[in-house]
Amino acid sequence: MTTKALRFYVPLLIFITLGVFLAAGLKLDPRHVPSPLVDKPVPNFSLPRLHQPNEVFTPDQMNGRVWLLNVWASWCVACRQEHEVIKRLAEIEQIVVIGLNYKDAAADAKRWLEQLGNPYELSAVDDAGQVGIDWGVYGVPETFIIDQYGIIRHKHIGPISTQDVETTILPLIKSLEQASS
Repeated sequence: MTTKALRFYVPLLIFITLGVFLAAGLKLDPRHVPSPLVDKPVPNFSLPRLHQPNEVFTPDQMNGRVWLLNVWASWCVACRQEHEVIKRLAEIEQIVVIGLNYKDAAADAKRWLEQLGNPYELSAVDDAGQVGIDWGVYGVPETFIIDQYGIIRHKHIGPISTQDVETTILPLIKSLEQASS
């Protein structure tokens, strides 16, 4: 093979290879990004509560209970999309739903919950976003299911749908609750 042919085929081969990787990457679902935190203890934090700013919330307060942490913000369009699903999930009373208000103004968050309804037992305020970083939050909404021992058992990226609740979240909660019985 001549050098002239190599100069043509090598870039073509590189271009085709990159095209194959791009096509494969476009078929991946961004909501299924593996989390290194699944099956690990929850990152600890102490944050003020949205509606009782003089009180703090720590994950240790949930020891012995299966719970769901929903990371949300009033400025988040996708959070509004999933809010009705979170409200229905909280009404089922099979799980405690805790909110993590992420990089949001407290007044805006309170107003948002007043308008749309408040499904959370409480919301902790992460106005600087540091706790979200510790939990590996890529963006809002994100949802974590934590078992009674403080171990993260599931992470859901993006808005939760009714199908997610029925096929993943409720069966997982049920199995976690049964494991503790």
